[in-house]
Amino acid sequence: MYSCRYYRIYDIGREINLERLEKSLAEALAANYSLGRASFQRVQPKSIMMEEPPLMLRMDTVQVHRGNRDYDFGVIAKVYDIGAISLCFVYENRVSPVTDLVDTAILFYGQNGMADIFQQYLTTIGDILRPYQKDMTIDFDFYEDYTIYVMDGIDHAIDPVTLMTGERGNISPQMREEITRNSLSYRTDDQAILSWDSALLCEPENPTDIIDLIEFANVQVLELRYYDRELTRQMGKMYDDIDLADKLPGFRRSRQYHAIMADQMRTSAEISEIIEKVNNLIKVTEDVYYARVYDMVLKVSRSRQWSDSVSRKIEVIQETYSMLSDEVRIQHSNNLEWVIIILIALEFVFAIWQTIR
Repeated sequence: MYSCRYYRIYDIGREINLERLEKSLAEALAANYSLGRASFQRVQPKSIMMEEPPLMLRMDTVQVHRGNRDYDFGVIAKVYDIGAISLCFVYENRVSPVTDLVDTAILFYGQNGMADIFQQYLTTIGDILRPYQKDMTIDFDFYEDYTIYVMDGIDHAIDPVTLMTGERGNISPQMREEITRNSLSYRTDDQAILSWDSALLCEPENPTDIIDLIEFANVQVLELRYYDRELTRQMGKMYDDIDLADKLPGFRRSRQYHAIMADQMRTSAEISEIIEKVNNLIKVTEDVYYARVYDMVLKVSRSRQWSDSVSRKIEVIQETYSMLSDEVRIQHSNNLEWVIIILIALEFVFAIWQTIR
């Protein structure tokens, strides 16, 4: 038995109250979809902690015709409270030999030919959520994609490098080492090979919990990328606003600086709060193996680089706020000095006028 799971994860632009959404959708979708909360199956409850498990919808299956045959995909959507939607197309084959996995993997490598069905189902999800989620926006072209191959055991007839590169040609030893270096095993009969865009899981029992961990890690990466992009946009707007403010007269310039500072602090506070939620989406506490898998997925997905980039941009915004605050304070001091000078001058004029009179 083998299966292929093709993921794309999207952001909808704002956080979601899952409890309220679940209640709203329970009756509306009861006739068409299976609705529930995602949960870990094989670990102790305290081993992996999720503050807010995602809402899961099992949707209609879809058939894809490729290579002179039809492939039936199950479709699972998950909605996360941090404002992310994960779509997963699952092809499972319990009949064909596991060696057929290579042909399937190469045929759909890079999620080739699947863009239309991802967009179709994402549109459906958007139509379902929009009545209950105001101001929801989905960028169809901004997503995190990932592929997971699952086998019911280690089979040395399967070349993991061919699976994860989509190529049957001779791969150099250096590339083989690079692709397979992030490999973990819990027992002698299982193996997990992780790369930045795909994973191969070989395990006698269905590795549902590891599959979910990989998905959650990719949700985190997508959100970090999204807010990195948002901060870049906010910084560009901030610099444009400062340039415009610098051209204004003193009093109006000071008022504009105050408006920019208020906007900066609001943006910094909101994004910092959301990033804190993203980084604490789940906590792997007691299960050492699952913790290693989760950390390795985050590592190969370059989560740290995105997190550092977000932190640096927040620091730049905060430093700019401090600079503007100093500028406003200096300008305010200068204005007070002029007021004092004018008052002193008026007092002299008044004294002279009294003398003359």
